[in-house]
Amino acid sequence: MKARILLSGLVLTILSGCGSGDDVSDLQSYMDEVRARPKGSIEPLPQFQPYEPFSYSAAGMRSPFQPPIKIDLAARQKGSKNIKPDENRPKQFLEGFNIDTFQMVGTLANQTGRYALIKGAGGVHRVKVGDYLGQNDGRIIAITDSQIDVVEIVPDGEGGWLERPRTLSLIEGS
Repeated sequence: MKARILLSGLVLTILSGCGSGDDVSDLQSYMDEVRARPKGSIEPLPQFQPYEPFSYSAAGMRSPFQPPIKIDLAARQKGSKNIKPDENRPKQFLEGFNIDTFQMVGTLANQTGRYALIKGAGGVHRVKVGDYLGQNDGRIIAITDSQIDVVEIVPDGEGGWLERPRTLSLIEGS
């Protein structure tokens, strides 16, 4: 019973605090101040700059966390005018892609010869010795169970051409 009396007294005290005092002069003065402000004083929204996307163009560059490679210009291999790509031969499909995108995934052999399976350029492709792949006139010169040997013809930067050997190793479990 005592708890009910205390609770009702507390409720009456709270309610009496809400309604007591008819002094709203501070509210009236604030409203008068707002009404006295000149019309149209709202500032326009600031003009936002359109978003300009950033395209990262250093993906193909050397990692800054690896030491730079020192190139000895005197010992650098010179190209030859006798070596050059055959511009008259028809280009094969796999020459339209970078050689780094290819992975050797297996070999096949039958009565006609030995073939390698490479993954890249949107699928798995069968290649043989003498086929071309990559953008630097890379010609396949040998196929073994574990690798494909390719010779590319690249410019030396001084008007000549160099033959650069490359190897595509078998990727286990692919």
